[in-house]
Amino acid sequence: MKSDKTKKTITDNTVDPDVLRYTVGEDPVLDLELAVWDCMGTAAHVTMLSEMKVKPPVVTKAEAKAVKAELANIVKLAREGKFVIREDDQDVHMAVERMLTEKLGDLGKKIHTGRSRNDQVAVDVRLHIKDQLFGIGSEILDLFDALVAFGKKHDRVPMVGRTHLQPAMPSSVGVWATGHAEMIHAQTYVFDAAERMNDFSPLGSAAGYGVPLPLDRARTAKLLGFLLPIHNVFGASMARGEDEAALISACAQLMCVLSRLAEDMILFSMPEFGYFRLPREYCTGSSIMPQKFNPDVLELVRGKAAQVVGLSTAALSLLHAMPGGYNRDLQDCKLLYMKAVETTRTTLRIMTKVVKGMEIDEAKLRAGFTPGVFATDVALRMVAQGKPWREAYHEVRDHLERLKDEDPDAAVAAKTHEGTTGGLDYKGYEDLSKSERWILADKRRAFLKCLRNLLG
Repeated sequence: MKSDKTKKTITDNTVDPDVLRYTVGEDPVLDLELAVWDCMGTAAHVTMLSEMKVKPPVVTKAEAKAVKAELANIVKLAREGKFVIREDDQDVHMAVERMLTEKLGDLGKKIHTGRSRNDQVAVDVRLHIKDQLFGIGSEILDLFDALVAFGKKHDRVPMVGRTHLQPAMPSSVGVWATGHAEMIHAQTYVFDAAERMNDFSPLGSAAGYGVPLPLDRARTAKLLGFLLPIHNVFGASMARGEDEAALISACAQLMCVLSRLAEDMILFSMPEFGYFRLPREYCTGSSIMPQKFNPDVLELVRGKAAQVVGLSTAALSLLHAMPGGYNRDLQDCKLLYMKAVETTRTTLRIMTKVVKGMEIDEAKLRAGFTPGVFATDVALRMVAQGKPWREAYHEVRDHLERLKDEDPDAAVAAKTHEGTTGGLDYKGYEDLSKSERWILADKRRAFLKCLRNLLG
């Protein structure tokens, strides 16, 4: 039943309670993630206001200091889980303004000068994404390192290489593990693109059309650790949602790669293969079959990959027919990207645990070699002795029984060019990880330094 009662909010509108609940949506919950970042954005904005060349000053230096001191208290509450967004606040921005006003009176009412919730939430989201990208980068490298370590430990153990899931050519556990490691690491370049897109501040664009005040947008961008402001204020408004969609897309691509790894681990740990043994503490049992140890966690990786792909599709579908300027349905991007990031980061951590605990069964890996697996290698040996390729191909195909005495270890040792069974550069992998961790840590230190400077 529709309510005819109205409720007053901090924006001084009277809103039907049912409409308020519908429009507020999940913001009071989701925005708890943004509380710290909203305080940081507000600290940068109030600092800039105090430096703005207008008379009388909108905010004095002393007032800005008082605001930032109170923002530091709100940050502390948020980190302790004590920050509360009321329904009549609608979102984190109004909650922070309400708390400042309760403590500082009229001074708290000044902090929204020259801002809209449009540029406010946009900068909060971009700061949150900056922080999340550091975590994703580190967790990708953790899984990369785990796979490289697994490959190095079992480097030359023969493993049948497959195409179409059929036995194809001699390979090794080292090639299998580091191949997946490289695929996962390659996704860092996709996240690099999302990071570059995110590294521009929308703060000061207000509702997308600027304000008649001499705002120093470059100053707030620098204070918050952004490369530059988004130059065009209308473009800054429209970038909301596009930024989140880029991150979700990167998450979706990574999740698809993780799903392929999970599927390999499921297949090769089946009794029919038995190449790998999954750690039992990461497998679940059956309510009826006492003997079962199921790879449920890896099956869920496949399912969650599908979910994140769906979130990416949802974000793009939300944006594709949206007119220029701010529209309220952009609010829904927040849930999509937060869910995508949470799912992706959790999956990376779980996969790292499973890989670290996985073992091999060398006897079963060797038992997988049938004569046909050696066919290409033998044909190429004939070519090296002068036989034309097509003749060697047909001769080997017609006499596969002659290959029964071929040696898997010799086949593994015979390939020495870059990236093959005998040509894997483990030092290169380890150096790459160390270098990228240093770069990641350096970026994070610079970002945190900006934020520490804001609140003293």
